[in-house]
Amino acid sequence: MLLKTFGWSAAITIAGLVGGFLIGGPSGLAIVAILIVLEVSLSFDNAVVNATILKRMNAFWQKIFLTVGILIAVFGMRLIFPLLIVCLTGHVGPIEAIDLAIKGGDQETPGTYAHMLHDAHPSIAAFGGMFLLMLFLDFVFEERDLQWLRPIERPLAKIGKLDQLSVVVALLVLAVVSQTLAKEPGTVLFSGILGLMTYLLVGGLGDLFESQGEDDDDAAAGDDDAERSVATKAGDTAAQAPASKGVGTTAGKAAFFLFMYLEVLDASFSFDGVIGAFAISQDIFIIALGLGVGAMWIRSLTVYLVRQGTLDDYAYLEHGAMWAIGALAAILLISIKHEVPEVVTGLIGVGFIGAAYLSSLVRNKRIEAAGGQVEHLGG
Repeated sequence: MLLKTFGWSAAITIAGLVGGFLIGGPSGLAIVAILIVLEVSLSFDNAVVNATILKRMNAFWQKIFLTVGILIAVFGMRLIFPLLIVCLTGHVGPIEAIDLAIKGGDQETPGTYAHMLHDAHPSIAAFGGMFLLMLFLDFVFEERDLQWLRPIERPLAKIGKLDQLSVVVALLVLAVVSQTLAKEPGTVLFSGILGLMTYLLVGGLGDLFESQGEDDDDAAAGDDDAERSVATKAGDTAAQAPASKGVGTTAGKAAFFLFMYLEVLDASFSFDGVIGAFAISQDIFIIALGLGVGAMWIRSLTVYLVRQGTLDDYAYLEHGAMWAIGALAAILLISIKHEVPEVVTGLIGVGFIGAAYLSSLVRNKRIEAAGGQVEHLGG
């Protein structure tokens, strides 16, 4: 199981380290290794959240996430997206942006690729911060049987019954941030609204097509029941209707939009890592290698969590990941004006996940001690 899930990640890690050595010698190899660790530590909570969505997909779309999805993550988000941002914000053409990327240069030197990308950080942070904030708010405002931080989550779930509260709170936060932290309030406000709209659009389309798929399955199941009833009445005991699709698997348009949702979610998580990587290296290819390999490990970890049923065994992991997302959203919005070290971001995420894991262990032991008869003991 481990070899099947993480084998490609291990092989690509070796290839990435070799590539780093060929590009930059021993220092290039070391920087790629550092960036791999940075990406995994910053995005571990991303794997947990991805797993909660990925387990709703069928096996085909899980494979698409691990294959096509990784190509989007590596070449799209870690290579093409920064070039696109430089083109848009620096008002340069694609060829000039590529030339600047190859030349390198640090963030402090005006006109360099890193400096242009750093200047675009407020817009990027506003977009990603609002997307992640909406994800967090929708989670904490939802009423659920199992709660982790009950003194906080219970009252939030109660006030969450107010329709569209997440959107109201997110827009209020965006208005305050744009007026107090941004040098260009209009740009930050516009980017943040785009992030919120993207969340609502992609998530809404996924829910729409998933609900339509469930209706189709119910209709198909009704037809199957009718066919079996007719066959039984006719005395044809050999006639059997074809089995319907498994419960909990999403395919077709619904799975496509869930896949798109995952890709935007991955993008929101990767913004800080992509920009922060320029503090370690100014070589865009070294950065793409290190962050790309790290993204592959996150995807393998996501698939492992789904196939092992880890989220079911450790019930509070999703809660910890969502609180880590809330913290990351806050950090992205704060970083519009203030520098936040990547180590702080990583430690906060790992801290929430670790605390949720320990809480899950305690809960499991209490349920075992009670004979397994209390389903939500400790929730």
